[in-house]
Amino acid sequence: MSTPSGSTTLPERLVSLDAFRGLTMLFMASSGFGIAQIAKAHPDSAFWELLRYNTSHATWIGGGAWDMIQPSFMFMVGMALAFSSSRRNAEGQDQRKLFLHTLWRAFVLVALGVFLTTGSSNKQPVFGFHNVLAQIGLGYVFLTLLVGRGWKIQLGAIGVIAVATWTAFVLMPVAGPGTDFKALGVTEPGQTFSGLWAHWNMNANVAASFDQWFLNLFPRETPFVFNNGGYQTLNFVPALITMILGLMAGENLRSEKTPGEKLNWLLKAGGLCLVLALVTGTTLCPVIKRLWTPSWALYSGAVVLWTFALFYWFIDIKGRKAWTFPLVVVGMNSIAIYVAYQLTKGWIVATGRTWLGSGLFEGTYGALAQSLLVLGVLWTFCWWLYRRKVFIRI
Repeated sequence: MSTPSGSTTLPERLVSLDAFRGLTMLFMASSGFGIAQIAKAHPDSAFWELLRYNTSHATWIGGGAWDMIQPSFMFMVGMALAFSSSRRNAEGQDQRKLFLHTLWRAFVLVALGVFLTTGSSNKQPVFGFHNVLAQIGLGYVFLTLLVGRGWKIQLGAIGVIAVATWTAFVLMPVAGPGTDFKALGVTEPGQTFSGLWAHWNMNANVAASFDQWFLNLFPRETPFVFNNGGYQTLNFVPALITMILGLMAGENLRSEKTPGEKLNWLLKAGGLCLVLALVTGTTLCPVIKRLWTPSWALYSGAVVLWTFALFYWFIDIKGRKAWTFPLVVVGMNSIAIYVAYQLTKGWIVATGRTWLGSGLFEGTYGALAQSLLVLGVLWTFCWWLYRRKVFIRI
């Protein structure tokens, strides 16, 4: 049972949420610890191949730990919304102002995503909306409309989104046998399929066709043809499934259930998502993160739900909180470290080479040293903000 919207009880801060968010952002800022480069020096090692798979993106289908970063972040947006909405209701904030704030936050997230996508090497803005911040912003207003609506409506929204997304892809005719997939950026085996799954071929699907129209409405140096990674603007629609799962989890934790009942809900929800992912991912559509297929949303949702359940059990139920400080420092400034990583990674590495010498960052394990330097500097930045009680919000 969700906390009534008229409740005057202010929500307590969930340490496990801050710690999980901090771990996610530190993993992102690690750049995979350079393991993908190190693995190249050990081509026959199953151990290094396993590490490489879990610290780099899957080429198309499936995904390991590295591909869980974005689902985790989006899931926690939903969770945090459940807590922040409860707090604002408890404080009696004006609903009209809250809605205007929602619109403003969505706009800022999209604008910041476009800004970070552009980078410093382009002569004019690059209007791309596949960045995680832009994706969150595009779906954020709809997500807020589901706050406090109850699990039936929220689950129904997940079902409608999944079915609508699947239908849109299936109704799009598949690329013909003469299609030059290399001209569409397809470079790896397994990025194209036959039969029903051909509707999810890389850069030859309904979402890719939408971007070939939509992104060319904006001024560009050259016409948009395809995204090198196969990411699409319309991913934000099925990605709402992930954020709704986070919202439902957050409202479960805000309810009057016992801690054990809340943990049981997380475990059962993760199990249900996994079963549905296995069924849909082997019959209806492939598990593809770069298109956020419904089966991927369910599969990654299961992983995130169970991982967070472990954090919740160990930190908030068992009370083992002392060790979480390095994670909480980052988790309470997730936007700050994300933007800082995107903007300063290159500068940190260049400065490190100047002061520490290039030799440290060369050779087989030079990429690891480079990643640890960036990670250390960014954590110190978050710690500096934390000490001064500066928490950047949008």
